[in-house]
Amino acid sequence: MDDEAVAPIPNPTVQQQLFVLVRQGSSESQQKEALATLLENIEKDDMAPYYEFLLADPTIASHVPRNDALMDSIRAKNRAELERLDAARKQAEENDGDLELHTVLKQRALYLARIGDKEAALPAIEEAIEKAQGAGTKIDLTLLKIRLGLFYGDTDLTESSMAKAATLIEEGGDWDRRNRLTAYRGVYCASIRHFTESSKLLKEALSTFTATEVIEYKQFVELTILMGMVTLSRRELKQLMESPEVLQIIDDLPHLREYTSSLYNSEYATFFRALAMIEQVYLLPSRILSRHTQFYVREMRIISFSQLLESYRSVALDRMAQAFGVTTDYMDRELSRFISTGRLAAVIDKVEGVIENRRPDQKNAQYSRIIKEGDVLLNSLQKLSRTAI
Repeated sequence: MDDEAVAPIPNPTVQQQLFVLVRQGSSESQQKEALATLLENIEKDDMAPYYEFLLADPTIASHVPRNDALMDSIRAKNRAELERLDAARKQAEENDGDLELHTVLKQRALYLARIGDKEAALPAIEEAIEKAQGAGTKIDLTLLKIRLGLFYGDTDLTESSMAKAATLIEEGGDWDRRNRLTAYRGVYCASIRHFTESSKLLKEALSTFTATEVIEYKQFVELTILMGMVTLSRRELKQLMESPEVLQIIDDLPHLREYTSSLYNSEYATFFRALAMIEQVYLLPSRILSRHTQFYVREMRIISFSQLLESYRSVALDRMAQAFGVTTDYMDRELSRFISTGRLAAVIDKVEGVIENRRPDQKNAQYSRIIKEGDVLLNSLQKLSRTAI
C-alpha cells in the first residue's frame, strides 16, 4: 500500500478542533487553542473549500474569523494544483496508458478530499475506482470515501462505503486493509452508540492497529477501554486491561487506570469519582462520544449498582450509599429510577430501609422453559398421531 493511501486525508484533527471550538462547555483557553490549530491545519492542507463551508454556516462563522488574505492564498494554490492535475490528465489520456491515467485520477481524488471539497471529491473517487485495475487500489479509494463520511458526519456515505469496502476485501483484500476497515467500523459504531459492536471491533483491531489516518493510536486505546467498560464482563474486562497494548499506554491516559480498577475491585466510591472525571476529560470533549455522554454515564452507574447488588440478597440503603460515597437520598432516587424502568432487578423496602435483590432464579427459569417446550412438543406429537390415524 502506498503512502498516499494511508495519509490522514481528510485530516480528522480539523473536525475535532472545530467541535471543541463550537462546544458550549469549552473553556476560553480551549477555544483559543482549538481555533489556532484549526486555522493552522486549514492553511497547511490548503483547505479553501472547507474554509468556505465553515464560513457559510452562521453558527460556526461566529467562532471562526474570516481571513481574506488566507482565503485568497489557499484558493490560488487550489487553482494551480487542479490546473496541474488537469494538464497531467490530458497528457495521460492523449499520450500515456491506463496506469498513468489512473495515477493522475487518484492524485486528483486525494487532493480534493484533502482540501475538504466533498462534492467534487466523491465523483473524482468514483472515477478513479472505475479506472483502477487492482483490488487493493479500489479498497484504498473506498476507505477514503469512509473517511470523508466520518469527517463530515455523513452516515449514509459512511455505511454504504463500509459495505462496499467489506465486499471488496472479501473478494481480495489483504490483512492490513481488513484491519483498517475493522478499526474504521469500530470508531463509527461508537459514534452511533452501537457500543457492543464497537467494543468487539476495537478489540479485534487493537493488536494490529495501523489506522492512524482516522484516529491516533492513543485515542484508539482510550476508546477501546471506554467501550469495554460499558459492554464487557468482568473477566473480559480484566483480559483487555492486561493486554500488552493497554498496559504500555494506560499510564499516559489520566484517570483510566483508576476508573477500570476501581470497578473491577468493587471500590465504588473511587469509581464514582473516577466516572465524573471520565465524563469531563474523555466524553464531553470528544466529537465521537460527546452526544452519548448522558447515556454512557447512566449505563455505568447501572453496571456498578448491579455489581454490588449481585453480591447480596439484601443490603441496607444507607450502607450502599456509603459504599458509593453519596447521600442516602441520592441513592434512593437513583435506585428507584432504575428499578421502575426495569434496569435493576430489586425492590426498595422503605420501612426497613433495605434494597432486596430480585435476581432471576436461573434454575427455575430453565425448568420452566423445559416444561413449556415439552408441552409444545407433546401437543405436536398428539396432532401428528391423530393425523396418522
